Amino acid sequence: MNVLGLSGSLRQGSYNTLALRAAQKVAPEGVTLQIAELGDIPMYNDDLAKLGLPAAVARLKDQIAAADAVLIATPEYNYSVPGMLKNAIDWISRPPEPPLNGKPVAILGASPGMLGTVRAQYHLRQILVFLNTFTLNKPEVFIGAAHTKFNSEGELTDEMTKKMLHDQLVALQALWKKVDRLGLFGAFLAALRVAKAKTAGRLRSRRVSRPIHRAGALAEVWSVWAKARASA
Repeated sequence: MNVLGLSGSLRQGSYNTLALRAAQKVAPEGVTLQIAELGDIPMYNDDLAKLGLPAAVARLKDQIAAADAVLIATPEYNYSVPGMLKNAIDWISRPPEPPLNGKPVAILGASPGMLGTVRAQYHLRQILVFLNTFTLNKPEVFIGAAHTKFNSEGELTDEMTKKMLHDQLVALQALWKKVDRLGLFGAFLAALRVAKAKTAGRLRSRRVSRPIHRAGALAEVWSVWAKARASA
């Protein structure tokens, strides 16, 4: 599973960015984590969008589309998500083909305070509802007193937090597999509908017998489903 990490902080030495880097090191087998750059994304302006998608936005949309899942690390500013992170989400939520639609997403956050960005994370969950993501419910990762859990080199030293990051990625991988199976099932149903529509006319025309019709329908289902699976 290929995961794209989004940090809601631009600060050098950000605990949230450090948490994503720590997650890279404790990722389970079969999981890779790449961290995206959000700092060069301009403020959302529909007039600007009409002139053509900014290169930084196009890059981020492509990265999200190519990823199997997304991991967002958010600070908490004034009981909510940072403006920079919300701005990036506003850009990528615009049509056509918002890349977060149907994407598995996990959330974490780190702060010097004891609550570990809990209010910002719950606000972010509200935002993701509109984006139609498959948001991981548990385990939740709230890294409170973050200044005591990273050393001067930016390395995560708290073993419990390392375990939480690892467990969250394990759960995200399981969610991704479930979503992938749902996609296959949806592709099968779509193939079934297409085959039914294509073969119904043949039966009504009475040019083929019912056994041949059924055989043709099954072949049609298999053909369409196989194409859908290959493009999934």
